[in-house]
Amino acid sequence: MAAVSPPEELEQIRRGAVEIITEPDLLAKLKQKPRLTIKAGFDPTAPDLHLGHTVLLRKLRQFQDLGHTVVFLIGDATALVGDPSGQSKLRKLMTPQEVEANATTYVQQVSGLLRVDDAKTFQLRKNSEWFGQSFGLKELVEVASKYTLARLIERDDFQKRMKAGQEISALEIFYPLMQGYDSVQLQADVEMGGTDQKWNLMVGRDLQRAYGQEPQVVLTMPLLEGTDGVQKMSKSLGNHIGIREPAKEMFGKLMSIPDTLIIKYFTLLTDVETARITAFERSLKEKTKNPRDIKAELARTITAQYHGQDAAQAASEEFSSVFSKRQAPSDIPEIRLPAGTKEIDLIEVIVNQGIAKTKNEAKRLLKQGAIKVNGVVVKQPSVPAQGSTMVQVGQRHFRKLIAH
Repeated sequence: MAAVSPPEELEQIRRGAVEIITEPDLLAKLKQKPRLTIKAGFDPTAPDLHLGHTVLLRKLRQFQDLGHTVVFLIGDATALVGDPSGQSKLRKLMTPQEVEANATTYVQQVSGLLRVDDAKTFQLRKNSEWFGQSFGLKELVEVASKYTLARLIERDDFQKRMKAGQEISALEIFYPLMQGYDSVQLQADVEMGGTDQKWNLMVGRDLQRAYGQEPQVVLTMPLLEGTDGVQKMSKSLGNHIGIREPAKEMFGKLMSIPDTLIIKYFTLLTDVETARITAFERSLKEKTKNPRDIKAELARTITAQYHGQDAAQAASEEFSSVFSKRQAPSDIPEIRLPAGTKEIDLIEVIVNQGIAKTKNEAKRLLKQGAIKVNGVVVKQPSVPAQGSTMVQVGQRHFRKLIAH
């Protein structure tokens, strides 16, 4: 990428950002240093990254492209404590084995989003490097002495829980200090996080001052709503789109998002030019173009980023044949029923295939008329097993059950 001036860099960095604390500080840093240290932490609390995570990853890549050094910090120590941000109750503690297994998958997954082989612009770090065996009581006392309890419990999450009479563990109170100490260890110039991380990021600024460092600039990015259009994208909520999901699954999920999220997804998840996104936004507002067509372009664009143009086009054609022409998919999974099976338990099949998380969820789908057997809506929980039986759940899930 051709060299750009600090003001031009700042303009690029602004795209998609909610807040930069502060822009004058960032501009000054860009003028003072040819290469800034940009920190973003990821606690490996789940094995798979989803599109919500890529909002930060894509911003990290932008900093890389501008010539700065990004630090992909795996919070293998902080994950054992648990981030209280946005939590209304105590988190379940993870085991070191769970954290390490998840951390390994993170490294593999970001290789397609960041230039991990570029030693000048990429560093992979783990905060167990400083929160390991050498971090003892002396170090704990030193860090704790830099901040007051009154400041730590000011945060909204804690205030709400205290008013509701809910417990707050000492570990949760220490979490923001640990995250802030990460910035001290890395001497971060900029730390990025979602808007729900602002409080933690600001603690980092305070701790850097306490340790005699120049405080980091805080850059917050918006939280990405999931396919339900309401809740923050999360695997636990079932509204996520995983970056390792098959192309057809990714495309289908993107086509299921509410129209209100189309522009936000274009802005945060693609490199489409701002002018073109603005044109899409105008078309949606003035109703001069079908939202479905714009959403299809969004789905093709994002799917191509992770699976290539050919796979994205194939997924688009498959989606069109299944949903527009009402044809069945070409690659329906087949399930061979045990010999002698007379009845198919639809609830059991749907749960075992991962289409529904629980039996209660499967029963709700049945009650809502979302389940078809051989093209006919059924309301009974079981049907006769006769040769080949096509089960469809919603618009995207098909299974062919083969009886012996």
